[in-house]
Amino acid sequence: MSQCGLSVIHAVRPSVRLSVHDCGEVEAQRHKWIESEKAGRDLGEWAIRCWVREHWNGFLRDRWLEHLQGRTFWIELDHNDFGLLQRAFQDSLLIDEILDQLKSGRENLDILNWAIDNDLAMEEVLEILEALDINSRRIECLLASRLAHAG
Repeated sequence: MSQCGLSVIHAVRPSVRLSVHDCGEVEAQRHKWIESEKAGRDLGEWAIRCWVREHWNGFLRDRWLEHLQGRTFWIELDHNDFGLLQRAFQDSLLIDEILDQLKSGRENLDILNWAIDNDLAMEEVLEILEALDINSRRIECLLASRLAHAG
């Protein structure tokens, strides 16, 4: 079972430290191989750039959620966030719903609108969103910048 693969089933011990950039590169190379096989030729950097453009943000979001849940420690992410969901919001009735919203790719504004539409406790929603602080957790894909400097 590959540590960078998406098929990791068992919780990774916090002493194991993985890199979102390294694992992202593995996924980008996998995408390149699959798309090149479909095309019958090597698509090269184009396929890598395509993966970065179409999949990096979702890939990063999924790794961030694993980090928050304490399932996988990602070295590029805020170390204090590791396992945050095991320490905070234990009594929250909204945390799971908000996490589901985040897992589906929604942003803060989407979640706020959802909370308003459903007449939810805005104070709690804001407290959760501020603690998670998704906007400051975005990081650039280094693979994309390496390709830009090479081209």
